[in-house]
Amino acid sequence: MAGTFPPSKLGIATTSYMGVWRPKDTYEFLEHCHALGAAGIQAGLHGDIAGEATTRADLLRIRTRAEQLGMFVEAMVPMPRGADTDAFEQSLKDAANAGAIALRAACLGSRRYDTFATLDSWQQHAKESHESIAAALPLLGKYKIPLGLENHKDWTTDEMVAIMQKYSSEYFGVCLDFGNNISLLDDPMEAIEKLAPFAVTTHLKNMAVDSDSEGFLLSEVLLGDGYLDLPRAISLVQQARPKARLLLEMITRDPLKVPCLTDEYWASFPERNGLCLARTLRN
Repeated sequence: MAGTFPPSKLGIATTSYMGVWRPKDTYEFLEHCHALGAAGIQAGLHGDIAGEATTRADLLRIRTRAEQLGMFVEAMVPMPRGADTDAFEQSLKDAANAGAIALRAACLGSRRYDTFATLDSWQQHAKESHESIAAALPLLGKYKIPLGLENHKDWTTDEMVAIMQKYSSEYFGVCLDFGNNISLLDDPMEAIEKLAPFAVTTHLKNMAVDSDSEGFLLSEVLLGDGYLDLPRAISLVQQARPKARLLLEMITRDPLKVPCLTDEYWASFPERNGLCLARTLRN
């Protein structure tokens, strides 16, 4: 039984439950994770789980219960749509009411190589993303809740580092996903090493790959079964950003195809080269 084990220092991201049992709301997810011994949760506060509206009373109930349980709450929020910050600011208000200690957001909800068929379309998205980040920064400073932008199979490691350096702020950093950049042909441990100094929060996972005629298959696996050096990865985060929480994100699904041997894959990657490809396929 879960209650017979000491509490874990890991939180759990609600994205771990995209393909299996889904709690009816964030409050139920909080209770579920407490029963598992989790230290906290990362979840959307509006429609992330069941699509139901969340009132201010609901948010305060989450906050009160988390405090009773000694758990932390991190909120998943949308980025601004360009200069339109109304929805983003409302998300910050809701996160504050729920007692969130950090935020997670992403510039792209899909995968770069699946979404952008041309370099021009990627560059337009990148331009709009920079506008969104610039619009978000003043509000993050106003509400004083740090936001971690996830490396969500969109920005390469070096692109992500450049973003962090350009928009340097104590309230803006990375939601460091341990495995996502493999799909962009980045070395995963190098990605963790370079992004750890900017970590606001994390998605802890281990990864495995298998061959495919168009590239390779990528999947989350049990933490002890993948090829990432998790003790080193965790140490890098804890040394660089000791306040960043570790959150398990274990998504149950079929392996994702990374079609890096097709012409279409390379359309939005002008800086990638054969060295990146060879290094990735060797692993």
